[in-house]
Amino acid sequence: MPPSRVKTIASPACTALSCSVDKLAEIMAWKRLEVADRVRPVSNQELAQAASQIEHRGPSFKANLTQPGHLSVIAEVKRSSPSAGSIRADIDAAAQARAYADGGADALSVLTDTRYFGGTLADLQAVITDQAKRAIPIPCIRKDFMVHRIQVLEAAQVGARCILIIVRALSDSEIRDLHDAAKAANLDALFEVHDEDELARALTHRPDIIGVNNRNLSTFKIDLAFAERVIPQMPKDVVKVAESGIQTVADATRMRLAGANALLVGESLMRAENPATLLRALRSA
Repeated sequence: MPPSRVKTIASPACTALSCSVDKLAEIMAWKRLEVADRVRPVSNQELAQAASQIEHRGPSFKANLTQPGHLSVIAEVKRSSPSAGSIRADIDAAAQARAYADGGADALSVLTDTRYFGGTLADLQAVITDQAKRAIPIPCIRKDFMVHRIQVLEAAQVGARCILIIVRALSDSEIRDLHDAAKAANLDALFEVHDEDELARALTHRPDIIGVNNRNLSTFKIDLAFAERVIPQMPKDVVKVAESGIQTVADATRMRLAGANALLVGESLMRAENPATLLRALRSA
């Protein structure tokens, strides 16, 4: 089914039965099908040219996660998820991002997957366009299941500053190609891992930013102990991000003590009555 005809609804919440299968494998199979009719050769020259045409790119994603004095927060805009179902389906992405900016967000994550997270590339573009009006726009990551460099080109064309590379979901050749495309487009890449084996694979590609997802992407269960175990094993010069399951200042403190430089926080901020207040609290952990 061509992407233009894909219904803009999220999949149902992940129940005990649906989570008994490998949810990530299901999502990746769909993503490859969704992207298939957009796939074409994308050269490094085309990627570099797309990046050069953006007037207001703002600071780099990595640089904004390594500022001294506080725990950085990547605040996420997402309408739904396989684990939680609908969170805030009717949210205005740009308005939500402005609330995060008011709370001091160091970076923004915008879901662009439609089937499972209810997002679109238009959400990312709206956030970036709105942020460009600010004196210091906040850099954004395109949060999606990346499988081909055409998606990197799309991210560069709208002004994103980073892409996501999920190590478990990709072959080493795919990781290498996506990372090469990101560098050609002057984008950072957040390598996402879940355990020590995935960390070892990620490190062979010399990433600058590594995130540990506390959510098991096979079952969608959360345990902050994953980040507590894996982050201390990362090289000192890597920017370390703790992802998923961070709801309170106590959770943020746990991640800071584990060695995290930054947190990626989505659902708790999306559900918060005052996301700016919660964001300030998390940054102060």
